[in-house]
Amino acid sequence: MGNGALNGAVIAVAGAGGPAGHAVLLRLAEAGATVVGSDAHPERLAEAVDAARYAHGGATVVGDTVDLLDPQATRDWAAHIEKDFGRVDGLVHLVGGWRGSATFTETDLADWDLLEKLLIRTVQHTSLAFYDGLERSDRGRYLLISAAGASKPTAGNAAYSASKAAAEAWTLAMADGYRKAGGADGPTSAAAIMVVKALVHDAMRAERPNAKFAGFTDVKDLAEAIAGVWDKPAAEVNGNRLWLTEKP
Repeated sequence: MGNGALNGAVIAVAGAGGPAGHAVLLRLAEAGATVVGSDAHPERLAEAVDAARYAHGGATVVGDTVDLLDPQATRDWAAHIEKDFGRVDGLVHLVGGWRGSATFTETDLADWDLLEKLLIRTVQHTSLAFYDGLERSDRGRYLLISAAGASKPTAGNAAYSASKAAAEAWTLAMADGYRKAGGADGPTSAAAIMVVKALVHDAMRAERPNAKFAGFTDVKDLAEAIAGVWDKPAAEVNGNRLWLTEKP
């Protein structure tokens, strides 16, 4: 168990059932945090929670099936974490999804409808639900995992890139709230964006042994970088993009 900034912290992880979620739950539990994961897929969530618990006996890792598209359900989730554990020190937003097309004119606006829900609504609902709780914490952090494409969209990724850019702007507005609240002393809580090109994990490498995955971030490295954010002062993190890939 760690004895650093995450020891005893209570961290919520949205979208915890995917490969990145697996890695993040493991790393946070290893650092001594109490971890509360949520996912729309109960089976995938249970697998991730069980794996983190098994790897770190004694760690508190729980899973809640929450519909993050429901603002009230998301607020209830945030409230019950604080009630059950006495505090909330982080929300890691891993809810993802991708749709794209071969060319710009082939963009299907149905993709936008889906991505707007997954990539923007879930950010809106979690940030609004957790804002006050994170502000009450002495180490509150809201972390959005974003993509380099938000800053440099490609023709076939219009819906995806625009969704990510909107989520980034929303997160930066949240950060400005913390900045203003901190006044002359600087913020005590932080909202920030972690930027990857794309994520890769062991199963992907096994499926495509000859692929280079150039510029991709391994989910374990992402988890390490996320854990590291709590070692930095809020003022250093708040309102910033933390690049895990080359800037476009």
